[in-house]
Amino acid sequence: MSVTKAQVEAALERVSLPDGKSLLAHDLVRALNVENGVVRFVIEAPNAEVGKAMGPLRDAAEKVVADLPGVTKATVVLTASSAASKPAAPPPNLKIGGHPKPQDGPTKPSGVKRILAIGSGKGGVGKSTVSTNLAVALARAGRKVGLLDADIYGPSIPRMMGVNKKPASPDGKTIIPLHAHGVTLMSIGFMMEEGKAVVWRGPMLMGALQQMLGQVEWGELDVLLVDLPPGTGDVQLTLCTKSELTGAIVVSTPQDVALIDARKALDMFATLKTPVLGLIENMSMFVCPDCGSQHQIFGQGGVAAEAEKMGVPLLGTLPIDLETRIAGDGGTPVAAGDSPMAQAYAQIADGLIKGGMA
Repeated sequence: MSVTKAQVEAALERVSLPDGKSLLAHDLVRALNVENGVVRFVIEAPNAEVGKAMGPLRDAAEKVVADLPGVTKATVVLTASSAASKPAAPPPNLKIGGHPKPQDGPTKPSGVKRILAIGSGKGGVGKSTVSTNLAVALARAGRKVGLLDADIYGPSIPRMMGVNKKPASPDGKTIIPLHAHGVTLMSIGFMMEEGKAVVWRGPMLMGALQQMLGQVEWGELDVLLVDLPPGTGDVQLTLCTKSELTGAIVVSTPQDVALIDARKALDMFATLKTPVLGLIENMSMFVCPDCGSQHQIFGQGGVAAEAEKMGVPLLGTLPIDLETRIAGDGGTPVAAGDSPMAQAYAQIADGLIKGGMA
């Protein structure tokens, strides 16, 4: 019987650092891939100095995985994060916002293969929750993933990903992104004082988005997910016209009032000649934790019918889930675990990868 990724992760939980916490608890494992009995992954030390002392830990991790039934080969690479040795805070002259600079045409950050916009016609449909969990699910599937929080007025990615630091900047222009759960992150929320409102007009929003795309050192990424704000305004227009977008994913709940606005988002992407790669139905049902019965609180099949009408895939359906909310509020997305919801996000991620979209 072939070994599974869950079995490998369970084995790695037994490999501990001096403080007693495991490799996974310290979020040091990257690009875990299990295929036909061959297991490959990377251990990323926080800096080069620590990495020099982690050779025995790498050997222990390789052995504990190689000893699993069904494993024919285990390959472990030890690397050190270059971003960890950078300054911990940006210099005072690093500013976000201001009028956008002229561009000759649509651009894409160097090293980024694909950019996927995740949008919705209205707020409250769980778009940011889907964005964060999908990013984590793709990273767990072995993809190099970035997540850009483009919801300037209401950034929620810092809380959902459990990050509360300011990005570094060596020169006041270049921005060093942050990392969590295997994902490279950037959000306006990292740059602002918590609880402080962003009171900007459209040109400043456009300038901020341009900076976060062009001045951030994203590195080599298979896919950059962009969590858009609700609606069809300045941020969406800027992203679709100034960036080389691979396509867009639209998130909606099943009820008619949400679908009305989702159709507007679909029409916006069509108008801006951005291909829609598929739809995701969130809050599709509620499963009673006591009796297991299913309740379609917001209706049934609306997003599936819209996807069929549009001729685009229904990428997945996600139920209302208490664990998802608790995990997001706690800063560890539910997709980082092994629950049924984590498996649901893993299935959507697998579909995107097999479809060549991520």
